[in-house]
Amino acid sequence: MGIEEAIRKIHEVGIIPVVRAASLDEARRAVDAICAGGIPIIEITMTVPDAPAMIQELVRHYGSSVLTGAGTVTSAKQAEICLDAGAQFLVSPGLSVAVLKHSAKRGILAIPGALTPTEVMSALEAGAKIIKIFPCGSVGGAKHIKALRAPFPDIRLVPTGGVNLSNAAEYVAAGAFALGVGADLVDLVALRKNEPSKIIDMAKTLVVTVRLARANKS
Repeated sequence: MGIEEAIRKIHEVGIIPVVRAASLDEARRAVDAICAGGIPIIEITMTVPDAPAMIQELVRHYGSSVLTGAGTVTSAKQAEICLDAGAQFLVSPGLSVAVLKHSAKRGILAIPGALTPTEVMSALEAGAKIIKIFPCGSVGGAKHIKALRAPFPDIRLVPTGGVNLSNAAEYVAAGAFALGVGADLVDLVALRKNEPSKIIDMAKTLVVTVRLARANKS
């Protein structure tokens, strides 16, 4: 999947679930539940054991039906490994120009992290098309996104860190392009109790919340 197509998909869905599964089976069950809730996007972080192998298997299993990405990518070497595994987008907690350049050469979307206006400017200068604002919840949440949107009205921002159902609408109203959501959506405890319905229901509710918030904003 090319860069522009990945961008369109992320905006269309509006939510990037961040998964830190302990095994391939757990990851598959998490993805199944998330997709059943209407979110065909997944981000597997590099903090997960054997993350590249997990990404490779998920891409092989789901193909183009799920946009599968790699998270916490912090170096060009990691980027190369993830892209070779088939990752369809990369996400970093901060700005790595090397990751951006490497992914651009491969025609794959890379989403760097930033927090301050200076970091946002640096990411833009490095060629970022979407910027993850992390950790957003600890520096003002939706108010921080709104503040950044003032000098950068056309930048696609994805707040991550502390984003959940209770504040999702606020982030959308503040101008978020999409939302990065972790454990509040990907409830691995529920999954391990064989209760995937909790993840399915949360995904469905988040999808509706984002859709309604966008409609109210327009």
